[in-house]
Amino acid sequence: MLKTSTSSNHHRLLRTVQVLLTLILLIKLAGFFTWSEDVGLTRVLKIGSRLAMTLAAAGVSQWLQRRGAVAAWRWQHSLAVLLYGAYLLLGLASLLWSGNPGYSLLQLLMVMETLVFAYFYAQCFVLLDTFYAGSNIHFARVVGNACCWLVLGFLVGAVVAPDTFYRLTHGGEEARLGGFMMNPNELGMLCVVGASCLGFNFYQGHRPRLTLLQLLPLVVALVLTGSRSSLAGFGLVLFFHLRQAGRRWQLLALGGVGASLPLLAGLVVKQGGLEEVLSLTGRLPFWQALLTEGLPREPLLGYGFMRIAYGEYFQSTHTYAAQMTHNTFIQVLLNLGMVGFGVVLAQLLLLVRGALQSPDKQARLLFVGLLIPLLINSFTEFGIFGQSNFGILFYQLLIFLTCLRFNSRLTAPERRVLRLRRPELALLPTAG
Repeated sequence: MLKTSTSSNHHRLLRTVQVLLTLILLIKLAGFFTWSEDVGLTRVLKIGSRLAMTLAAAGVSQWLQRRGAVAAWRWQHSLAVLLYGAYLLLGLASLLWSGNPGYSLLQLLMVMETLVFAYFYAQCFVLLDTFYAGSNIHFARVVGNACCWLVLGFLVGAVVAPDTFYRLTHGGEEARLGGFMMNPNELGMLCVVGASCLGFNFYQGHRPRLTLLQLLPLVVALVLTGSRSSLAGFGLVLFFHLRQAGRRWQLLALGGVGASLPLLAGLVVKQGGLEEVLSLTGRLPFWQALLTEGLPREPLLGYGFMRIAYGEYFQSTHTYAAQMTHNTFIQVLLNLGMVGFGVVLAQLLLLVRGALQSPDKQARLLFVGLLIPLLINSFTEFGIFGQSNFGILFYQLLIFLTCLRFNSRLTAPERRVLRLRRPELALLPTAG
């Protein structure tokens, strides 16, 4: 009877942790939205919610450790972390030559704040995976659930307040889900991230029917955003998951894609026709101007963190004016020059190599499944090295999930705790 009661309490504890982690991520992501047209109020909401969730993530991590999940770590592939730190330090140094050091500093502080959150949040899952094996709390499931609830909120908002939740584009002929609250392309990326994470439920046999119901609003919202880059990302994610799935799921997916081809054609080719698609809605000439006119002026160290020109906007006689590049790699090239570009490229390659060398197949699949939509978004929007957005947050989570590992060299008190939590790991060597 006592054993049953203890097991029930343990289950309730883990259920509470799962709900907390989902709620923390949901509120953290919502902190990137524009909740009011009042700039001052929006800043208060964003700063308050983000800082509160960072403290909450740190609190859950400490709570797990107090219950016996020992926070002893071994850094693997630490060069990827060090290079990310070098990227931020270079951004800090760029305040010396930035045309607007206040703006550069604000962007840098926001990226560093999400980095702290990502560390504690990823730490929670490493602790759970090590000391609460079989807890059924999976990172992908938590992310997928949080994304689903957020997207449902946008769909409800589109019904009750369409003027707020829809954004008119193409001369007012097209309404895209997102409104003034969220860039439709960024919202589309969130849909794809959620769908990719929920796809892992099928591998684990976790409530496949419920998962299909959760995927439905994500796909509907993706279509309503009208984001062609996110649609391409969803296609790649679907292909990735189908490679791991059984033949029945592959046939069902192919049938669904075939039936939706007319709709897909309408989403891809809009006002402006095929020429607009081939120019990536004007991005190709814009990128050409950035590389041929902007970069040669500051080729080595760039214009400063999140700056692409001496003034507030890059302007060219051959293309439109803009404050960001719509490509995260060109953004770094303009922000921090060839030096910064070399640092982030090396950091990304080392991280990918480290993740693919993981002995855990599920960890490798999760890394690829989450990186696909982040990279697709990075080629056409803010991306993983761009202005503050939740794509950066997801990338930072991937860094820590890849590089943080359980430390096998334990002290004697840590060993006693581990023997209770994970007897099969108790023979690991003692520190000292």
